[in-house]
Amino acid sequence: QVQLVESGGGLVQPGGSLRLSCTASGSIFKIGFMGWYRQAPGNLGKQRELVASVTIGGITNYADSVKGRFTISRDNAKSPVYLQMNSLKPEDTAVYYCNFRDPATSYWGQGTQVTVSS
Repeated sequence: QVQLVESGGGLVQPGGSLRLSCTASGSIFKIGFMGWYRQAPGNLGKQRELVASVTIGGITNYADSVKGRFTISRDNAKSPVYLQMNSLKPEDTAVYYCNFRDPATSYWGQGTQVTVSS
């Protein structure tokens, strides 16, 4: 089992920055994929949107809507996974979820709210 805890969300003005953290505990040695998803208000009936991801080999992937503004990173295998969000826009407002995957299971955190508003 893997437990994930997100932090770093909050209220920020348009153009501002936030850094989200995802701290993992438990059996993380088989984890091959780490990602950040989001679910915007009013989209509860839709699938969560993949924002950014990184594989254990260091390959990153970003949604077109955040390329050049968001950066996913991890210092080492035991450090949190970060999502640095710059130049935030009102449309980035959402609950952001951390997701880790091993060959058998997908794990989710509880989510952290990001609100971009003046």
